[in-house]
Amino acid sequence: MIGTLVNAAAIIAGSLLGLLVRKGLPQRIKDALMAGMGLCVILIGLKGALGTGSEMLVILSVVLGGVIGAGLKIEYRLDRMGQRIQDRFASGGDSTLGKGFVTASLIFCVGAMAIVGSMDSGLRGDHSTLFAKSVLDGVMSIVLASTLGPGVMLSAVAILMYQGGIALLAQAVAPYLTNRVITEMSAVGGLLIVGIGLNMIRKQHIPVGDLLPAVFLPLLLTLVM
Repeated sequence: MIGTLVNAAAIIAGSLLGLLVRKGLPQRIKDALMAGMGLCVILIGLKGALGTGSEMLVILSVVLGGVIGAGLKIEYRLDRMGQRIQDRFASGGDSTLGKGFVTASLIFCVGAMAIVGSMDSGLRGDHSTLFAKSVLDGVMSIVLASTLGPGVMLSAVAILMYQGGIALLAQAVAPYLTNRVITEMSAVGGLLIVGIGLNMIRKQHIPVGDLLPAVFLPLLLTLVM
């Protein structure tokens, strides 16, 4: 868990720094940063998505994940959670907490480093991968928080639950997290990250929160297919 705790702390520290920088930026610079970050996020997502070895598996994961997520109203619940926090701790303005939380959580949680690093941490006590990821996430959180606001900081909770859960359950899940499963989970997650990037630069909203269950479906579909 040490690696996960360091990762979460790096995100919180980076977010705080990003919020400090954000206060002194003119709106035109914030808009430019948002567009630029959107393009960078799309690049990150494409890099992961193009690593798939089975396009059909990705399609099935996204379709089934969307059905499950929409049925559970994940996007709606995330927005409500962000709105409640906004109402409690801030006054005025539109809530961007839900958007910042979903965007940052996907970027930080989805990918081979999160899975493999957590496995190494739980099985062998080797935190080096998560330490390296902490540096990357810390830098990214500075930029994200400067454009998306305090919701980015909440992704530290998602990191604790996701990576911490994998680390604690490493012995049990190790047989199922094969290289192929990790690759396909990263590919599906990469595709969702592309959706996040498009949401950052376009007015039409893609309900990425409702698609979150798709990230975990390759665990089952790889066995079936």
